[in-house]
Amino acid sequence: MAIAVKQTARKRDAGRRFAGPGQREALWGMLCVAPAVLGFVLWYLGPLVASLVLSFTDYSVAGGASWTGLDNFQRMFGSDKLFVKALKVTVTYALISVPCRVVVAFLLALLLNQKLRAVPIFRAIFYLPSIVPLIASSVVWLWMFNPDFGLLNSFLRDLGLDKQRWTYSSDTVLPSLVMMSLWDIGPMMIIFLAGLQGVPGHLYDAVSVDGGNAWNRFFTITIPMTTPTILFNLVLSVIAAFQTFVQAFIMTSGGPNNNSLFYGYYLYRKAFQDGQMGYASALGWVLFLIIAMLSVLIFRSSNRWVYYEGGA
Repeated sequence: MAIAVKQTARKRDAGRRFAGPGQREALWGMLCVAPAVLGFVLWYLGPLVASLVLSFTDYSVAGGASWTGLDNFQRMFGSDKLFVKALKVTVTYALISVPCRVVVAFLLALLLNQKLRAVPIFRAIFYLPSIVPLIASSVVWLWMFNPDFGLLNSFLRDLGLDKQRWTYSSDTVLPSLVMMSLWDIGPMMIIFLAGLQGVPGHLYDAVSVDGGNAWNRFFTITIPMTTPTILFNLVLSVIAAFQTFVQAFIMTSGGPNNNSLFYGYYLYRKAFQDGQMGYASALGWVLFLIIAMLSVLIFRSSNRWVYYEGGA
């Protein structure tokens, strides 16, 4: 009888310890984060693992999947000329658009950082295009690029210049899309503006006391102190450039002559037009590895040109 009473008391004490304040808080914490964790597993981690498995199969939506090993990757790097073309177009677009976007957004942030009247109005004006959905912007730019009655050719005609075919020509389609990419630099501009406003004012005063002019303040204070912001925007711009899709889908369909066949659009065609889900999964993983390697290279090189206040 005494042994039974002792065992009952031990169970009661264990239950009390489990139901203590700390345990209850931990239980409620796990219950609160469970939907987010479950959503991550179901909608992110699960499809990620599934796409990795499918990249080694011959899988179409209508039929089953058959294991093919590395055949998709061998086909991609061996005989698929459109893969090489799509990669070349995307890399070229990134090499041109990323520096242009970063430089223009930085210059706009410099202008909007001045203490002048109506600056908040201009900030809103420059930011407004970025809140327009990209599909709607593509339709607007499609009209602006029209070689017959487009707005851009109207400007050229008024200046006495020859009209251009813009996205309707193989030679000008990629530069036209690069110019269009400057339309939505509002968020990048705001991030640069926040970085500029975080530069201590006494550093500019020190340069002025030493006899420095505006160029000295720009190259010795502004640029070094905003390099972390430049790094952040550079990484995001590279990732976005390699994932370009809507412009080709809405405006050019990859043409003319596949000169706007972006990697993302080529992946979409293989997956949803040709029904080659296994091959499209392999394309997606190659894109993931390319973006990951570029991001690592940018972060590794940042030790040479990014300055952190108070850091070594």
